[in-house]
Amino acid sequence: MAIICFLLRAKFIFFYAHFIGFMENILEVDSINKSFGEKKILTDVFLRCEVGDVIGVFGSNGSGKSTLLKIIYGTLQAENKFIRLNNKVTNEAYKIKNGIAYLPQQHFIPTNLTVQKVITLSINPNKKDEFLRDAMINSIIDSKIGSLSGGELKYLHVKLILFSEAHFCLLDEPYSGISPIIAALINHQIAAQSKTKGIIIADHHYAYLLEIATKLYLLKDGVGKFIQHQAELITSGYLKKGMLTE
Repeated sequence: MAIICFLLRAKFIFFYAHFIGFMENILEVDSINKSFGEKKILTDVFLRCEVGDVIGVFGSNGSGKSTLLKIIYGTLQAENKFIRLNNKVTNEAYKIKNGIAYLPQQHFIPTNLTVQKVITLSINPNKKDEFLRDAMINSIIDSKIGSLSGGELKYLHVKLILFSEAHFCLLDEPYSGISPIIAALINHQIAAQSKTKGIIIADHHYAYLLEIATKLYLLKDGVGKFIQHQAELITSGYLKKGMLTE
């Protein structure tokens, strides 16, 4: 009887610890206000992301998509913001170890390095074999960054961010300037890594984003909200009738 009680207690402790650890991996964003001069960009924006979420951020040009990601990451100040990452309130989320990885629109890898060198410097050795099980990566492994095509470079950038140790990834315009084939490869990587991460994607290529997003978030007139159905992208005025295929 004592052994049974011990085993039950051990099992409870294991699952409780696992549950608590999972629950800690939450990104909460609230009360974000941002203006540029007299123009109000974001007003009391709220967003919550958990491990397993792929949140697609939609909005017209100038709606504040990129601004929101930079504020969350901590590299752009706001008039007001509340950000809590893994139960820690922070103004500089990028400083929290294994907290958030951010893909900016600009390329950030030195052009004189080889792909192999970048992988060695960037990827945890325990993940390297998984990273390299990729036909695209192996086709460019010996190439220098400066010789890659735009699509190859974007794919490498996105995959490096997704394979980081961070619990959350912010991807700004990951589909910009790439072919449908590369977009499909990127979405495959997002789907695979979202099993252990929360991912927020801002992009104006709505079709690629709709293919992978598990939650839809719309920014309009400075206000953000989660929407339940793709059709709301039309009724809100973001998309025109006939632009959805569902």
